[in-house]
Amino acid sequence: MAFKQMLVAVVAAAALAVSFFPGLAVATEHMVGDDRGWTLNFNYTAWAETKQFVVGDTLVFMYNIAAHNVVEVGGPDFLSCTKPANAVVWTSGEDRVTLDKAGRRWFFCAVGQHCQNGMKLKITVLETGAPTPQPAPFA
Repeated sequence: MAFKQMLVAVVAAAALAVSFFPGLAVATEHMVGDDRGWTLNFNYTAWAETKQFVVGDTLVFMYNIAAHNVVEVGGPDFLSCTKPANAVVWTSGEDRVTLDKAGRRWFFCAVGQHCQNGMKLKITVLETGAPTPQPAPFA
């Protein structure tokens, strides 16, 4: 009986905390490409449209290091698939990119013609996530 009362109290406290802190969000880890990873023949534009990226989230790029890399560039370089000399390049095969500020971010694979063949990702990072709908107060 005491266990049930304690469980009810914990659940009630958690529900109360959530109702008072709706803006408090837990960072999300986004596996780029989901189970396909960072690879050719995948629609990263469609993938990104199903996600919401907020400051504090992490992108995880999983790929074969012998075949791919990840390059972060600006918008014009993204459009032309151009890797500038000062571009940030990741090559670990399990790259973690923390989204530390709001705004647009652009990534592509600079191996061969991979970028030209669609291995590129553009996202918009929001300051905070969409507000969580609040339950109606008791009448």
